[in-house]
Parts: sequence; structure tokens; C-alpha cells
Amino acid sequence: MNEVLDFVPIWTLILGVGIFFYVLLDGFDLGVGMLYGLAPDTGTRNIIMNSIAPVWDGNETWLILGGVGLMAAFPLAFAIVIPALYFPILAMLLALVFRGVAFEFRFRDAAHRTFWDHGFCYGSAIATFAQGVMLGAFIQGFKVDGRHFAGTTFDFLTPFSLMTGIALVFGYGLLGAGWLILKTEGPIQAAARRHGKICLIGVLVAVLIVSVWTPLQHAEIAARWFSWPNIALLAPVPIATALAAFGTWRALNGNSEAGVFIGAAILFTLSYIGIAISLFPMIVPYHYTLWEAASSPKTQAFLLVGTLFLLPVILVYTGWSYWVFRGKVRADIGYHH
Repeated sequence: MNEVLDFVPIWTLILGVGIFFYVLLDGFDLGVGMLYGLAPDTGTRNIIMNSIAPVWDGNETWLILGGVGLMAAFPLAFAIVIPALYFPILAMLLALVFRGVAFEFRFRDAAHRTFWDHGFCYGSAIATFAQGVMLGAFIQGFKVDGRHFAGTTFDFLTPFSLMTGIALVFGYGLLGAGWLILKTEGPIQAAARRHGKICLIGVLVAVLIVSVWTPLQHAEIAARWFSWPNIALLAPVPIATALAAFGTWRALNGNSEAGVFIGAAILFTLSYIGIAISLFPMIVPYHYTLWEAASSPKTQAFLLVGTLFLLPVILVYTGWSYWVFRGKVRADIGYHH
């Protein structure tokens, strides 16, 4: 065999799916964490906490898969992206750690429960905002000199990245509201519907701003979006987004329990597809493609063997945990009783 197998598409798919699962699964529990700060009393907070207790810490598995996969399969991208986003990554990781500590200590340390409650809420919000800022900075691109990041530490702070940070707060809030509508009943569910409406409006405003701002800022994305035949191929994305938003709004106002979460997941999927279409095949936007940033085929093949064993295991235990803890959360069935 003279032809070496091309592992780049496989690794792109694994990373893409891993990041998507992370955004969807950790997205809703970060969203629940932010909405948690709006809960009126301890009883409500206990129920909200118990709605994500069995599944929340497994959701971070995908973050680790994404980070390690990027480092191993696309080391050049890792070497440029990580220094460029050093501070938002640090903020996100510290917030996730503090949030995890707050989650456990809230049950153990009753005397300081209010402090831990705030920690859980703010940890969720800071982690979400940091992820949104990273996304915005990534779409804008980085200053690169040869194979190194050539910008400054605070290049990631731009009006666009701050806007995407706020947008993600609304997006995860919508996912969190969808999850609470699915898992709770009565006043908590009614409050989640109200919060979901605000978040959906925020998401739609953000989608609109990004859709106008991105092509204005990047001529290459504008050319990709508005040239023929691309415009015909891309047209379904905004149309599907509008339909999904309409469906989600109806689900928020109606009696559907699963509709909001499914609608929010579809909106995230469409946004993700939109970003992928705009940037593919770039992994370091406007500088390096996936193939240019990839590690050697031998390295990718070696890593793929282990990954293909592990991925099904992760998927099975994730699916199993959601299945076991399906159904409504009630006050009398808890995590730490």
C-alpha cells in the first residue's frame, strides 16, 4: 500500500462530535447552574440541583476528549490556539473547578450553603461566558507568524468575542430551561418556561448580529456565503434556524415538555453547522487547514486505536446514566439523602 490512509477526516469527525456533545450536554447543565441563581428558595434549589446531579460530572468527559484530541491529532492548531486563548481557558477551567466544589460542598457544608449556591451559579456563568469569548476569538482568527501565535495575551478581548460570550450565556440558558421543563413540574417548570422565553429572544438577537457581523468583518466568509452556488446550498441553514426558533417558541408557550430542549438542541446544531460551513477546512482560521495542522499519519493511527475502543464505552455509560435517571425529579428523591 503506497497510499497512506487519510485519518484527518476521521479525527475531524471525532473532535467535531466530541465538542458538539460537550456543548449540548455540559451546555444544559451550565444553563441550569445559571438559572439556579434565580430560584426563590432552598426547596426549589434542591430540586433544580437534583435534576442534574446524576449526570453533570460525566458531561465534562467530552471537554477532555476535545482538548486531548486536538493536542494529539492537530498539534500545530493546539500550539497556536491555546496560547491565544490562555486567559479565557484558565477562567473557564477555574470556574468549572469551583462550580464542582460548590456542588459537593453545598450538601456537606450547610452553614455556608448560600456561599456555595452563589459559587455554583457564578461558576456556571463565568465558564459559559469564557467559552463564548473563545468561540468569538476563534471565528475572528489569530495573529500567526509562521507556526507560532504572534499576538498579545489580550487579543481575544474584542467587541465581537464579548458579544459571542453573552450570546452563549443566553444559549446555554435556553438549554438549561429546556432541561428543567423536561425534568420538573409545577411552579419550577412555569419559571423555566418564562426564563426560556427571555433566553430564546437573546439567542435570536445574537444569531442575527453574528450573521450580519461575521461577513462584514471577514471578506473570505462573505465570499463563501454569498457566491453562487454556495448561497443556494447555505440557504437551508437560516431557513431551518427560523423554523426551529418558531417551534421552540411554540413549545415554550404550549404544553410540550420535550419540545423546548429539542428545539434548543436543533438551534445549537444549526449554529454549529453554520460555523463549520464558514470556516472549513480551516482549523486555525485563515492560516492553517486541518491537513496542514495534523500530526503524522502514524501518530493519528496509533491514537485512533485507543479512541475507537473508548468512544463506545463513553457513549454507552452516558446514555445509560440518562436512561436510569429519566423521568421527573421530586423533592423526596435526592442525590445526597
